[in-house]
Amino acid sequence: MSKGFPPGKQIFERGCCLQQPLLFLHMSRLTPIGIFDSGYGGLTVMREIVNKLPRYDYIYLGDNARAPYGSRSFETVYRYTLQCVKWFFEQGCPLVVLACNTASAKALRTIQQNDLAKIDPKKRVLGVIRPTTEVIGNYSDSKNIGILATSGTVSSNSYVIEIEKFFPEVKVFQQACPMWVPLVENEEYDTHGADFFVKKYISQLLDQSPVIDTILLACTHYPLLHDKIRDYTPADIKILSQGEIVANGLADYLQRHSEIERKLSLGAGHHFYTTDSIEDFDRHAANFYGAEIRSAHVDLEAQKL
Repeated sequence: MSKGFPPGKQIFERGCCLQQPLLFLHMSRLTPIGIFDSGYGGLTVMREIVNKLPRYDYIYLGDNARAPYGSRSFETVYRYTLQCVKWFFEQGCPLVVLACNTASAKALRTIQQNDLAKIDPKKRVLGVIRPTTEVIGNYSDSKNIGILATSGTVSSNSYVIEIEKFFPEVKVFQQACPMWVPLVENEEYDTHGADFFVKKYISQLLDQSPVIDTILLACTHYPLLHDKIRDYTPADIKILSQGEIVANGLADYLQRHSEIERKLSLGAGHHFYTTDSIEDFDRHAANFYGAEIRSAHVDLEAQKL
């Protein structure tokens, strides 16, 4: 059984994953795409985005010191996410992708509608929910779709609301999986101990409808559990991860918004930051990103935002 994304050994000549992150002074000369998550999971999305759009510069920030976001209140997630978005803007990013379902569900709309106009109306913040819900109905023949997600994403009802806009005929069934992120972050996702909780939540989801034919893994940590999820899911049910869908959606967005695309720097550089221990981040991140990286520490409390 595979262990998620195996740590890669390739060294890129430009934008090498192993290069030291740029100093903030140097970063200000770039206009990278910012990719944000509360922890490591967004790296599964960044991996697919970089594969799809390799020529751009990227910076990633994991707010590991305050993770997980899934069980936090709407107000707290909004406040943390806005602080991180402002940090990206300070680094020169004209575009930030919230590669976090909880942040996308609890903070994105408010940031887009209330904050961007005050901060910089020319900058953009995107999430992972909209590009997923725009296409997910196309995968289902029965029009019964299951969502496996964190408690915060489920309680927000964001997927139910957004899917209804694009596919009103689709019935959506949700199941919170509160033990899955801890299993992944503690590197227990490929152990026998994970089987109980994987089987439990899938059974609870499928009990809601006998004709679910498509399941969305609506958390960026869950691709590392894909093999076990597949083991406990009937073979005729499709299992979708978000990374490739979001990458395709971003490529389409940049094609349609040349005013944003023209601002992006084309150095193929990848730079990683965490609000917690860089040693822990680098060790765990390779499981998600599929390549070894070197990160730098960011103290958000010290930033004047």
